Amino acid sequence: MEATWWPAPAKLNLFLHVVGRRPDGRHLLQTVFQFLDLCDCLAFEVTPAGGIRRARPVPGVAEEADLCLRAARLLGARAGVRRGVVIHLDKRLPLGGGLGGGSSDAATTLHALNRLWGLGLPADELAALGLELGADVPVFVRGQAAWAEGVGERLEPVALPEPWYVVVAPPVPVSTARIFQAFSAQPRLTGYRAPITIRDFRAGRCGNDLEAVACGLHPEVAQALAWLGRQGTAAGPARMTGSGACVFLPVADRASGRRIVEALPDAWTGFLARGRNRSPLLDHLQDPGEAPRRGATPS
Repeated sequence: MEATWWPAPAKLNLFLHVVGRRPDGRHLLQTVFQFLDLCDCLAFEVTPAGGIRRARPVPGVAEEADLCLRAARLLGARAGVRRGVVIHLDKRLPLGGGLGGGSSDAATTLHALNRLWGLGLPADELAALGLELGADVPVFVRGQAAWAEGVGERLEPVALPEPWYVVVAPPVPVSTARIFQAFSAQPRLTGYRAPITIRDFRAGRCGNDLEAVACGLHPEVAQALAWLGRQGTAAGPARMTGSGACVFLPVADRASGRRIVEALPDAWTGFLARGRNRSPLLDHLQDPGEAPRRGATPS
């Protein structure tokens, strides 16, 4: 088995606007992705015979829905690979949290097996394969903080501050499909939100259009968002990431973030992590002998 573990970092959507809808029903978005130094970790046991399987079940993830397996099978089929692999996953990111864990796991699987199977495919091809698995996979494949449009696949790298973030995970998994269905059912008397510019984002003229829907469906998200917003930081507003359930708050420094995490209500999970413009996965690809940083541990 590969001696080192491969990182699959979390992401935050620093804002998320829904600006339209395609004829196929998929929503058109604007968002900014930034990575965190909290990661799932994966290892890969290449086998001479065919067959792609996971070393153990992932609680809450059926085999047919496992994006690691789907990524490995897609890559193997397109590249004509005869060898197999057993995938070991140390799952640290909450399911249904809006942190992109499944998409990140898929991107790491594509990069790792591209190397371990000796395929040598360029990142553009891996990103195109990733888009078949999910709209968030390409940004994890490319590994740079990005302004994103379309369904999330049109990416423009951006340089951002890299603050500490407090992230709170309410005790409820959120279905992305259900959130978008509820959002679509709302009356649109004035149409979708008008697109904004990167300058608007940097000036703070943005939000998360799915936040109200998630809070209405899941009171736990509303409670976490309200609590985090009362913690008194001037570094930025509390906001939900993606379609939820996790909410985040940028903080002035590590010490103030740690105090907020220590004050979390007992029923909630939260952690402190550093924003990263360059994915830890790219660092591992550059220096595979370096063990991946697993970052903060939810507390």
